[in-house]
Amino acid sequence: MIITTTNSVEGHKITAYRGVVVGEAIMGANVVRDFFAGITDIVGGRSGAYEAKLQDARDTALRELEDRAREAGGNAVVGVDLDYEVVGDSMLMVSASGTAVVLE
Repeated sequence: MIITTTNSVEGHKITAYRGVVVGEAIMGANVVRDFFAGITDIVGGRSGAYEAKLQDARDTALRELEDRAREAGGNAVVGVDLDYEVVGDSMLMVSASGTAVVLE
């Protein structure tokens, strides 16, 4: 399935619009990861633990988006937007939304 941030897919014609679809993922971070990420933040550098958790959340949201597009009868999703939010003290939410379409 093609998933793109653009409103069209080069070389393909959109023959039907199946509606807005959304995928969401909320991931919690554990205390040990928070502790080591805090040390990384103090001494500088990147927090690999949080980057991995962010990648997991993004992958989950996009997978859910794809599943919902397929359920709606689409074979692609255009106009995809990814949003990131912190929920509470240690929860990360990633949402992906777009329009399910049928490509020729």
